[in-house]
Amino acid sequence: MTARHIDDWRALSVAYQPPWPDEAVLAEATAELTSFPPLVTSWEIETLKRKLAEAARGERFLLQGGDCAETFEGCTSNTIANKLKILLQMSLVLVHGTRRPVIRVGRFAGQYAKPRSSNTETRDGTTLPSFYGDNVNKPTFDAHSRTPDPWRLLRGYERSALTLNFIRSLVGGGFADLHHPEYWDLAFVEHAERREEYKAIIERISSGLAFMETLSGTAASDLSRVDFFTSHEGLLLNYEAALTRKVPRRDGHYLLSTHYPWIGMRTADVQQAHVAFFSCIRNPIAVKVGPSIEPDALHEWIKELLGALHPDDEPGRMTLIHRFGAEHTASHLPALIDAVHKTGKTVLFVCDPMHGNTRSTADGLKTRRFEDILLEVEQSIEIHDRCGSVFGGLHVELTGENVTECTGGARGLQDADLADGYRSMVDPRLNAEQSLELAMLIARRGLSPLAT
Repeated sequence: MTARHIDDWRALSVAYQPPWPDEAVLAEATAELTSFPPLVTSWEIETLKRKLAEAARGERFLLQGGDCAETFEGCTSNTIANKLKILLQMSLVLVHGTRRPVIRVGRFAGQYAKPRSSNTETRDGTTLPSFYGDNVNKPTFDAHSRTPDPWRLLRGYERSALTLNFIRSLVGGGFADLHHPEYWDLAFVEHAERREEYKAIIERISSGLAFMETLSGTAASDLSRVDFFTSHEGLLLNYEAALTRKVPRRDGHYLLSTHYPWIGMRTADVQQAHVAFFSCIRNPIAVKVGPSIEPDALHEWIKELLGALHPDDEPGRMTLIHRFGAEHTASHLPALIDAVHKTGKTVLFVCDPMHGNTRSTADGLKTRRFEDILLEVEQSIEIHDRCGSVFGGLHVELTGENVTECTGGARGLQDADLADGYRSMVDPRLNAEQSLELAMLIARRGLSPLAT
C-alpha cells in the first residue's frame, strides 16, 4: 500500500459533506480553528489505545454511549452531569457482572454533526438544505436557519471545550468516586423496576471496597476517580483536519478534537477521503459495519479496509462496531468475524444495537424497540463465543434525561407514549432507566472468560 500524506484526502471524493455555500468563508473559519489549542492530548489518546488493546484481548470492556447528535442548547451542567451519571451507573453494573474493568467513553464533546442521505428536505412544496447538526446549521425550517454556516464550527469547538472542561472538573473533583456512587443517582428512576437490584449491586461493591481497605490498612485512592474519554463521528473533515497536529516527541499526526473518532458506514469507502484521512492519524479509530455489505463480500472489503487503516496491526488501534440489527446479526456477524480472522489481525469488536433496529411509528416518529436492542446484544455475545472471538464492548445512543424515544423496557413504553417526551432531533435514544436496565441484563447474562 502506498504511504499517504495527511493532506491527501483533499484530492479525493468526500462523501456526505454539507453544501457549504462559500468555500472562502469555510477556509477562513477553519484557518481560525487551526490556531486554537487542542481539546485532548496525545498522552490521553495513547492511554486509551492501551486500554482498548486490553479490551480486544478480553481483559477490559468498552462502554461507549451518549447522544445521537449533541445540540448547542444541550451544553448545560445538568444535561452533561446526567449523561455522565448514567454512564457511570452502567459501568458499575457491567464491572460487577462481567468481572472486567470498564473503559468509559462518551459520545459527546464533539458529536454535533450527522450525515444526511439527501442534501435537501422538502416540506409543503418548499425545499431547503437538510439539517446536518448544530455544527453546520439549525433545525428550524427556514432559509436562514438551514443555510450551512462555517462559523458554527467554531461554536461547536467552544461547546466541546466547555463540555470537556466540566467533565474533567467533575471527574477530578470526586464526582466519579467509586466510594460514593450515591452521587450518581437520577431522581426520576425512583420508580424503576430494577432499582432495588441496582441498590444491591452498589451495596455489594461498597462492602467489597471497605473490606479491601480494611485488609490493606490503606484507602483505595485510585478508585476516587476514573478515566473518561470522548468520541464522535469524524464526519466534517475540514473541522477534523484543522484540529490535527504533530506533537513534540511523538511520531505522526494526532487528531486532537477527540480521543476516539469513528467512521460511519456511509463514509467507509476505502477509495474516498474519510479512510484516507483516518489512515494518517495516530488515534485509536473505529468503523461502523452494517448489513449493506453482504456476507460474501465482507472478506474482500475487510481486507482492504484493514490494509488501509490497520496495516501494522498496532494493539488498540482498530475497532469494528457491528450494527446489523436483530434481524441480520445471525447471518452477517459470523461472516465479519471470519473475515477479520482470515487477515490475521486483531481488532476490538463492539456491538452497536441501536442503528440496525430503527423503525418508524404510524405517526412517522423514528423509534427503536428495547427488546430488539437487547436481542441484538444477546445474539452478538453468543456468536462471538461460538466463533472464538471476544465480545469487547457496547456502543449505545442514550441520554440521562427522562425521554420517551424508544419503546419497551421495564416501564413498557408503547408507540402512543413516545409523544410524552420525544426530544431527539435525529435518532431515538434510550432513556436512563432503559440504559441501566440494558446494562443489568447484560451483566446478569455475563460474558464468557477469555479462552487461553
